Amino acid sequence: MSPPSADFGEYSDVLFDSLPGHKVVSGTFSRPVLIVGYHKIVEIPAGATDIRIQESVKTRNYLALRTQSGVSIINGNWAIDRPGLIVAVGTRLTYRRPNEIRSRTGESITAPGPTTEELHLYLIYQQPGPSVYYEYSLPLQDTHTSPEPHTHPAILPLVETVGPTYSGSDDVTNGMGVAINDVRGGRGHPNQVLSDPMVNPDLLAPSYGWISSGHTACSASCGGGLASWDLGEWSECTRTCGPGTQQRQVICRQALRKHGNSTATVIAVETEQCGGYDRPETTSPCQLKICSEWQIRSEWSLCSVPCGVGQSSREVVCVGNQGDVEGDNQCNLGVKPAPLQNCDMGPCAGNWFTSPWSTQCSTECGEGRRSRSAVCLLDHVTNLPLDGCDGPRPQEVISCDAGPCHLHLEWYTGPWGQCSAECGNGTQTRGVACLLHDNGRLEAVDQSNCSHLDQPMSSQSCHLKVCGVQWYATDWSTCSRSCDGGYRVREVCCLADNVTPSELCDLSATPESREDCNTQPCLPETVSSCSDQYYNCVFVVQARLCVYSYYRTACCSSCSVITHTHSSRTTSAGDDFPR
Repeated sequence: MSPPSADFGEYSDVLFDSLPGHKVVSGTFSRPVLIVGYHKIVEIPAGATDIRIQESVKTRNYLALRTQSGVSIINGNWAIDRPGLIVAVGTRLTYRRPNEIRSRTGESITAPGPTTEELHLYLIYQQPGPSVYYEYSLPLQDTHTSPEPHTHPAILPLVETVGPTYSGSDDVTNGMGVAINDVRGGRGHPNQVLSDPMVNPDLLAPSYGWISSGHTACSASCGGGLASWDLGEWSECTRTCGPGTQQRQVICRQALRKHGNSTATVIAVETEQCGGYDRPETTSPCQLKICSEWQIRSEWSLCSVPCGVGQSSREVVCVGNQGDVEGDNQCNLGVKPAPLQNCDMGPCAGNWFTSPWSTQCSTECGEGRRSRSAVCLLDHVTNLPLDGCDGPRPQEVISCDAGPCHLHLEWYTGPWGQCSAECGNGTQTRGVACLLHDNGRLEAVDQSNCSHLDQPMSSQSCHLKVCGVQWYATDWSTCSRSCDGGYRVREVCCLADNVTPSELCDLSATPESREDCNTQPCLPETVSSCSDQYYNCVFVVQARLCVYSYYRTACCSSCSVITHTHSSRTTSAGDDFPR
């Protein structure tokens, strides 16, 4: 039976004549907004037949059903059941949830009846604008216990809310620990998730059962029978909260019996062989629980500064569907209300504050200086930039006169000179003199006159920058020969700033570790005790005849020079310096 054409407003319930001996009760429940949770729509008496419940439009809301005794039948315990056939209260209820993408029809529950218990229909509210049409038939012999249509017990003046409710509110209960919240009265914000959940524990125990419908005769006298759909297990829901989907495998299979053997072999066949039956859904919507929502729990705080630009804050928490505070990752971070915002308290006006003037003049005699400090402050606490105060900056230095100078001695220091090293450790100096002040006249005197005064330093160490890695070398060694060319050596190494060996020095700038020295020729030494007896002794030397005693005596002077030179070369060859 289709919904009546009359406009029933937000909530309506009407009786219509139907089959002989029966009355049809139908109505439409609608609200603009509700509090997230379970809301009772109607109570369907025991003995009802031809039950039909239908969402008028497809939404993210869900239908839920339980018995008067509190046994959940469909969608209890904040969990969404799979659509299908459910046997309960003496009848078979069919729960349908059309495809969420292709279909525009909402959820529905149908049952032929008659029911053996009173049923309570609920709406699990998640999306504004719900609209649910319902109808059922009652035997006429039971109508004497039912009031007129507008006072039928199935019509509730208030929507019963099972779920989060305000703690300490003026709501009343229905006697079973279930809060009755007056949504029409407007108490509470419609999108607020409340902080003190009161959930009826009877909604936590769903009850299901199997019913056998019998078997038809086999379609074949031998061999395999009809093919049938083989259904796999549903996968896990794609989302831990809110609407998701789950998948299962659906295969058309046929059992083939082997000849002379009672064992049957099951094989997969073409889907057309199961065409006589509607193919079961491979995808189904699912919802493990209702998703958590953001809740603003405080107003904006005062601005963090008395003037200028600051920040104000408010408390924003993630609240579950039963009112518990959860981690922020349980809510959609993309729609989180801002917990901070900028605030402008107008321009700041600062004031100059000064310290007392120094009590002593900067000199012991003559003209000197006295000083003080000036700062720009806000509220005696906050430092502002020096240009943040009104008016000019106060004077911080004034002159002072320490009286005339008469035979006054003092040290005079000149400016420091340049550092002796471009990098690393160096030294810089300055001039220091003893001056005599005599009525404005200055005279440099011997430094001993100022010996009773602390003498300033005339030199100090300086360090312009680190040198980095560089080459170091030892002093040169002694030359290996005194004449006729020798050499000297030294050690060279690359060191870092911390005086540790390094390999980062420029190899092209490596200092020499060996060089020539004493390259002047050796002069011959004459022996005064002997002389040559012949003018041609030079030829004796060239012929190497000095080894004979006769020639060594006849050419004594020439042969002595040769012997001395040979001895010197023999000694040099024995030195310890490497070549």
